[in-house]
Amino acid sequence: MSPPAKRVTIREVADAAGVSPAAVSYALRGIQVSEETQERVRKVASDLGYEANPIARALASGRTGMVGILGPSLEDLWQQRLVAEAGRALLAHDRYALILDAGGDPARQRSLATQLRDQQVDGLILSPVDPSDAFWNELTESLAIVSIGDALPGRGAAGEVLFDNRTGVRSALEHLYALGHRRVAVLRPPGSPTNDRPAEVYVGAEADRLGLDVDVVSAPYELNAATQVACAVLTAEHRPTAVFCFSDSIAYGVYAAARELELAIPSELSVIGYDDHPVSILLAPPLTSFSWDTEHLVEVAVGLVLAAIDGRARRRRRVVIEPGLRERASTARRRA
Repeated sequence: MSPPAKRVTIREVADAAGVSPAAVSYALRGIQVSEETQERVRKVASDLGYEANPIARALASGRTGMVGILGPSLEDLWQQRLVAEAGRALLAHDRYALILDAGGDPARQRSLATQLRDQQVDGLILSPVDPSDAFWNELTESLAIVSIGDALPGRGAAGEVLFDNRTGVRSALEHLYALGHRRVAVLRPPGSPTNDRPAEVYVGAEADRLGLDVDVVSAPYELNAATQVACAVLTAEHRPTAVFCFSDSIAYGVYAAARELELAIPSELSVIGYDDHPVSILLAPPLTSFSWDTEHLVEVAVGLVLAAIDGRARRRRRVVIEPGLRERASTARRRA
């Protein structure tokens, strides 16, 4: 067996490039030296087969190169898509994603966030289960956090990429109202301990404005569990004629329940989702939902967290993503 190849050192790269070891470190990180020096050093490093020692680099820079991504539940297909795209975006910047799943549990999400901090991730992209939790304000004192979806308490977040839920909720309920629906069930994600999440507040306000009879029910993202909740809603004494779901994954449970109960969509039941997952257009009938421009959302969130990690000031630390209604065949005028 041949002995393992000797690791090329940063000193050897520096000698070959005619610069100091510090300049090599700066050039490989793209800071404090000219683009010409960066290009020359990177070429020499590549020719020599230099690989940065991640432990040494972390000790020298005080950074691990890791960014935590902590969502409410990876049972939600849209969240899966979001974290996958965010992970790829971070990798393009030579950072690595550490992805954890809160399972819809606020206490579990707090615990996981604490673990990420203790593992010294450089920053955290967070979709909070309970955005009103004062814990987040405490955590921002020791970690650069960018929230997605809802604002965190206080002013400590490094950035916020928020959904314009007021517009989304208003558009969904107005769409159903215009089709003649007056009794609507709203299925919200699990884990919210109160009704004070912004989106849910807007549901009550818009229902009052339009004169709708709205019942808000918590439903899991997981298909079988969401189907059970939807079955209970659709067999209630005063069955809704339409269901608005705060996740397309939950809406899939409504489709399954409707099939089980032999309710035709949309002639007997209209259904609206909220995040326009690619699967939604493949349903029969295709699901009416809302697009939130996921690619732009990820670009902004990753840009904010990297700027905070690198100590770069950003003029806009709060970005609001506008929804776009994608009207498809899952909603129809209510039959008299």
